Amino acid sequence: MQQINLREYQESDKISLTVDKRDLLREILPSVSIEPIKHTSDKYRLRPSSIVGALEIGDMSVLIEPKIGIPQLLSMACYALGLYKPQAQKLFDFQKAQAIPDVLALALIEAARRAFGRGLLRDYLSEEDALHTVRGRIRFDEQIRRRYGIPLPVELRFDEFTEDILANRLIKAAAARLRRMTLRSSKTRRGLGWVFATLENISLLESRRGNVPEIRFDRLNEHYRDVVGLARLILLHSEFESFRGDVRASGFLIDMNKLFQEFVTQALREELGVTEATLQSERKIPFDRDDSAAIEPDLSWWDGEKYTFVGDAKYKRIDDKSAPNADLYQILAYATALGLPRGLLIYAQGEAEAATYEIRNSCKQIEVVALDLTGSIEEILERVKEIARKIECMRV
Repeated sequence: MQQINLREYQESDKISLTVDKRDLLREILPSVSIEPIKHTSDKYRLRPSSIVGALEIGDMSVLIEPKIGIPQLLSMACYALGLYKPQAQKLFDFQKAQAIPDVLALALIEAARRAFGRGLLRDYLSEEDALHTVRGRIRFDEQIRRRYGIPLPVELRFDEFTEDILANRLIKAAAARLRRMTLRSSKTRRGLGWVFATLENISLLESRRGNVPEIRFDRLNEHYRDVVGLARLILLHSEFESFRGDVRASGFLIDMNKLFQEFVTQALREELGVTEATLQSERKIPFDRDDSAAIEPDLSWWDGEKYTFVGDAKYKRIDDKSAPNADLYQILAYATALGLPRGLLIYAQGEAEAATYEIRNSCKQIEVVALDLTGSIEEILERVKEIARKIECMRV
């Protein structure tokens, strides 16, 4: 298998690709630019954008390393989904596992060992079946429709106390997705085999990306929170599709643009102590008087039907420590349409100075801040507090 190692937003060294592999990459992973090298027929330079993770395409294995550390990336993803609190980063702190699939697998295995230590979770599951002995309730409508005049079998509805429940199905589905990827560690492969064997009698759930069921936790299933949260993270960001006949693609991919926006929104809500109804994300708001166009700010604060703050979150570097004009125009349009005196731009960056733009011939002011994503998740959330205080001061 050909191994291709890339780093977010960095151009690769020379990589040999056949025409078929080049076309597959362009089709399945369009976020990676592929530029031919002059005077060669099969050499290319690849440059990924904000999509990071791992992808298996036929006999190619593509790893795209994020600019931030893998523990920070996965902890932010969990936090954005509301799955874990800040201490979740410890789940991903495996120094020997360099690739994202291995880190995810080790975290899932460790969480599963803790959860399964008390035995597999069981619950009552409502089932319908035709049996020769009566249990539960007879489904008279189905009995008459299907077996009129025939006494047996009887159409029944009953509750079965079983381990084949949604929580265990999610864990098995996540383990199955990871097993389809190339795992570098034999320990990881053995661990996933143990998870699969433990869940041997559990149905394999096939859910599509973006349509992963949620679990409600209480005192009876609280010990499953970590492992189910990890399973949902894996399923929400994993791909498994068939392309071009026998060529299959599977992997785990995260769009850093979307992740940054979701993380900032969730972290600000928790820090400010407000709900989704107050600090909303991507709510459509009329832009013109005729309501023929709409804007969707990343962040907008609502007091009932009155908006008091608007902001946007951007995952990009500010190379010259100044915001791009297009971003300034965008947030200015938001503030103007909403009749607000200020707007806030939140960037992802290592170190940068805050900036304030006083707009000529208007009373509008644009604030720019940069959120450093280095360090632990606790350190990142400490920096979010500063942004939260700024938002409180900006509200009108």
